[in-house]
Amino acid sequence: TILKTFPYPEITVRTLLNHRSGLTNYAYYLDDRKVWDHSKQVTNQDILEVFIKHNAPLDYKTDKRFAYNNTNYAMLALIIEKVVGLSYPEAMKQMIFEPLQMKNTFVIDYTKEYKKYSQSYKGNYRKHELNHLETVYGDKNIYSTPRDLLKFHQAVSSDKYLTPELMEEIYKGYSYENAGTRNYGLGIRMMEWKEGKTLYYHNGWWHGNTSSYVDLRDENTVIIALSNKYTTMTYKTLILSTLFGDYPLKLKKDELGF
Repeated sequence: TILKTFPYPEITVRTLLNHRSGLTNYAYYLDDRKVWDHSKQVTNQDILEVFIKHNAPLDYKTDKRFAYNNTNYAMLALIIEKVVGLSYPEAMKQMIFEPLQMKNTFVIDYTKEYKKYSQSYKGNYRKHELNHLETVYGDKNIYSTPRDLLKFHQAVSSDKYLTPELMEEIYKGYSYENAGTRNYGLGIRMMEWKEGKTLYYHNGWWHGNTSSYVDLRDENTVIIALSNKYTTMTYKTLILSTLFGDYPLKLKKDELGF
């Protein structure tokens, strides 16, 4: 066990990455003011300690089904810190951002001068208020640019950054209990069609910030869109895939998962 106090021994790094852990959503769990004082910022360690203190039950038995949940990424950030002996922001800087020359990418610290960075806006152009969940990372709080994300994409698409064995584990589906085209790998969404085409993508959202990353591996093409004003149009960049390959794609609301 990497996190010695982690109270769910059946959960592994793999089931965190493929969202089959069964962990409950920390944002909803800490919404109860009896569980957390909303005048205080939550940290990743706080989430773990609250789960331990309240004996938070799993939503379902581990590895029995898929349910996307940002608690998984918050716990993975703690694991990174434990394994490499650095804070998550510093680990990302030393292990990814600096080696890949992602000069405009960083993990934001909301306790410092966040106002000098790109602000987050609601759909009506009003600034989004901050809340008690701002300081949780792993699931959010990385500021970047399309050009820097292109550098990241080029790295993870080469055989120099990740081993072929690891790539195979990342880009395969783990959730086939429900019929359909959608699936999930290790930290990446997938659409698989019986015609043989597979599309890899991931969307993001926090407050007014939305993002879309679409990886067309067959065509060696990537589509990246970022917005700091809330709009679902960001996610519709997925349809641009049809310009580059024969993807039988039809957008539906339930296919735009974050």
